[in-house]
Amino acid sequence: MSDLLETLQWRYATKKMDPTKTVPQDKVERILEAVRLTASSSGLHPYEVFVVTNPALREQIKPHAWNQSQVTDASHLLVFAAWDNYTVERINKMFDLVNTVRGFKNEGWEAYRQQILATYPQRDAETNYQHAARQAYIGVGTALIAAAQEKVDSTPMEGFDPAKVDEILGLRAKGLRSVVMLPLGYRADEGDWLVDLKKVRPARGQFITELA
Repeated sequence: MSDLLETLQWRYATKKMDPTKTVPQDKVERILEAVRLTASSSGLHPYEVFVVTNPALREQIKPHAWNQSQVTDASHLLVFAAWDNYTVERINKMFDLVNTVRGFKNEGWEAYRQQILATYPQRDAETNYQHAARQAYIGVGTALIAAAQEKVDSTPMEGFDPAKVDEILGLRAKGLRSVVMLPLGYRADEGDWLVDLKKVRPARGQFITELA
């Protein structure tokens, strides 16, 4: 645990990436696998991750992300995109996958499927998207920790126009909406105003309440 805490002390939202450095593919794959293995509500995993390395696409995205240099200077740009809605087909696909992988059907699991089917598809699309987006953020948190474990820098970004990113990446046609972007790369030797500043978080007593 001490190693993990040291790693979390090391990471920060990198403001200036070195465009000459590339994250090795094996590190990227481990970060992505960590996201794939992370938790989600009801095991639905209602989002996808797009790994954008195409320079032209990233140049298109940059002006719609406040011209943040990490979009183009990072080695890889991850875009987390949530389902735009929960549908019967999407829910059944994930429940069927569980049955296939485990090799059997469980009565309790099938009853839970029916409970989800009776609830989620009846809600409006925006409510369902917001729920799916919260699941994507669990994946983002996992990616941040996994990247830090690999000594890869990252910067979680909400500062972009989702509609424009959706258009550039063709997400709406896939039934997806962009939620957050995560550049992966290596901090530049110069030009990052945040790199040497102390990490600031609320004190434990202000942040954690124990109810014994």
